[in-house]
Amino acid sequence: MPRIGIVTPVLTRVVGAHGRWERTAGLAEVAAIAESADRLGYDHLTCAEHVAVPPAFAESRGATYWDPLATLGYLAARTTRIRLATSVVVLGYHHPLALAKRYGTLDRVSGGRLVLGVGVGTLREEFDLLGAPFEDRGERADDALRALRAALSQPEPVYDGPVYRFGGMIVDPCAIQSHVPIWVGGRTRRSLRRALTLADGWMPFGLTPDELDRMLAGTERPDAFDAVLAPDRALDPSGQPTATQDTIGRLVEIGATIISVRLIAHSLAEYLEQLEALAVMT
Repeated sequence: MPRIGIVTPVLTRVVGAHGRWERTAGLAEVAAIAESADRLGYDHLTCAEHVAVPPAFAESRGATYWDPLATLGYLAARTTRIRLATSVVVLGYHHPLALAKRYGTLDRVSGGRLVLGVGVGTLREEFDLLGAPFEDRGERADDALRALRAALSQPEPVYDGPVYRFGGMIVDPCAIQSHVPIWVGGRTRRSLRRALTLADGWMPFGLTPDELDRMLAGTERPDAFDAVLAPDRALDPSGQPTATQDTIGRLVEIGATIISVRLIAHSLAEYLEQLEALAVMT
């Protein structure tokens, strides 16, 4: 069976993809979920990044996005083994050395549990707000990925690329993993190519199983490459165990090495029950 991680509830409230109970939930509920997932052996939990979103965007994709660095830093102290995955940090909003320092520190305080999920970003208004270039963001992201690989685990990183160049500086602390896993998010073939050439995994979103199958068919993936796939709907392992198993099985057939799930629940207690049911099943 593949490893199973969770799309952490409460931390984002995407329209149509969260339970009503999440609207009033807070840090205590998130900590309880993280501790339970940690105890049950789940692979990872997630936290996404948006600094500020326009109202029109919020109507379709929600407005609540907890900051991943602060949130995952807190959850690192409440857990012992589950990995902490950004899903995703937008590369264009940060200098690679800033990411290496901030998330390298998170890797250190968590005992080496960071997974750095990154994306190119699509929200022009947010780029403009932050003064980040938008039109060439893909090329800049490619260079940022190369720079991150050179910097994440090095106290004296050196890199000379078309966009980013650095050397002769100390970044301490840095990540304690010798090779921090980097997953590329996205829903295009370009994001998959970027992941295959510059990262350790692909973490698509918003794609059906058939779309995932078509995109992954015929790709040559390194042995250590992770396909971090997500069902296109929330799972109900307690109420619909057969359908849940079938959904997971379909993603395994497609090539998933890790599955990142949302769970149907109407309260914290029910969510924790669903975590237990899925852990037993898998």
